[in-house]
Amino acid sequence: MAWQWTASIRCGVCVAVVCLSVNISSAAQAPQAGTAIVPSPNQGREPSEPPRFVHEFSSAQDVKRDHPLLDRTLDIIAGQKTGETFVDVLQAPYAVTTDSAHRVLVTDLIAKKVHIFDFGHSKYSRLRDGVDLRRPVGVAADREGNVYVADSGLGAVLVYDSSGKFRHFLKPSKGKESYFEGPWGIAIDKRTEHIYVCDPPRHMIIVLDKDGRVLNRFGKRGGGTGEGEFRFPTQVVAVGDEIVVLDSGNSRLQVLDVSGRFRREIHLFSADSRSGLAMDEDRKIYVSDDQVNRVQVFNHDGRLLNTFGQMGRKAGEFDGVSGLWADSGHCLYVVDAQNKRIQAFQIDGQSTNGCQ
Repeated sequence: MAWQWTASIRCGVCVAVVCLSVNISSAAQAPQAGTAIVPSPNQGREPSEPPRFVHEFSSAQDVKRDHPLLDRTLDIIAGQKTGETFVDVLQAPYAVTTDSAHRVLVTDLIAKKVHIFDFGHSKYSRLRDGVDLRRPVGVAADREGNVYVADSGLGAVLVYDSSGKFRHFLKPSKGKESYFEGPWGIAIDKRTEHIYVCDPPRHMIIVLDKDGRVLNRFGKRGGGTGEGEFRFPTQVVAVGDEIVVLDSGNSRLQVLDVSGRFRREIHLFSADSRSGLAMDEDRKIYVSDDQVNRVQVFNHDGRLLNTFGQMGRKAGEFDGVSGLWADSGHCLYVVDAQNKRIQAFQIDGQSTNGCQ
C-alpha cells in the first residue's frame, strides 16, 4: 500500500526561543539510559564551529566543470544565462548519501530517479532502472558499493550493483507478507552491514541482512510514545554500536543500541516527514527543520551545540531543507529542496580536501 503522509507534527507555536528545558547537573556528564534531553538554545552549549560551506551542485553540468568545487553562489544570485537548460538536473531532491567510491547519490521525487555525482572522475550518471521507481525517498550504500533505494510508492527496497544496474528487491519468499508497508529512511551498519529500514505506516524499524532475511523489528504496530516505541519513524542512522531514529510523530530522536535497546531520547522543537538526520564519525547528530530552514547540531549526549542556515538562496541558506548525510571525509551534505540543489559543508574546520 502506498503511503502518503503530509501532516506536520508541531510542538507549539514557532517562535525563536524553545520554551522547554531541563536541568542538567554537569555539561561533561553523559546521560544514563532512559534520559530525556530537551535542548535549549541558551544552555548546555559546548564550543563548536558550525560547518563551513564549501560548494553546491544541482546538475551534470556541475560535475563536468573544470573546477567542480567552485562556489556557484554568483550563478544563483545572477541567474542562469538566457536560454541555458540542463537535462540532467535535480528537480525535487529528497535524500542524499555517498558510497565507497566517494560518489554522491541523490534521490529525486519528481524525476523518480537516483542521480549519481562522481566528482573524482568528473562524471554524472543515474541508477539504471530495472523497475520504474515511484517515490524514491531513501538511499544507502554498502562497503561493496551496492546501492539500496527505499521506494515508499512501491513499498519495497531495491538493490543495485556498483555500476548502477538493478539486481533485485529485498523481499520475502513468494506468498509471504511484505516486509514493508511504506519504507522511508534507510541506513546500513558499516561493521555488520545490517540494513535498517524505517516503515512509518507500521511505526517500526525493520532490520535485515544483505540476503533480505529479517533479523529484528523495533517498535510496535500502532505506534506508541514509550521508550523504543515510535510514531511515524522516518529517518535512521547507524554509527558504531548504536542507531539514532528520527521519531517524527513524537518530535524526538531516539538513541538505541544495535539490538534495539533504548538508551536516551532528544526532544525536538519540530519534526515531520521532510526532516533530515545525519550523524558523523565523532557522533555529532544533525537534524534539519524545514519550517525555519535551519540545521541543528547536537553532541553525542544530546546537547545542542549550534544551528546554522536561514531562508534564502545564497550559500549556507536554504528553502525547504531536508535530507542530510555526513561522510567519512568530514563533509556534511544538505538537500536544499526548493532551491533544487545540494550544499556541501566541511565539518569542524577540517581541510576541504575530503569534501567532494
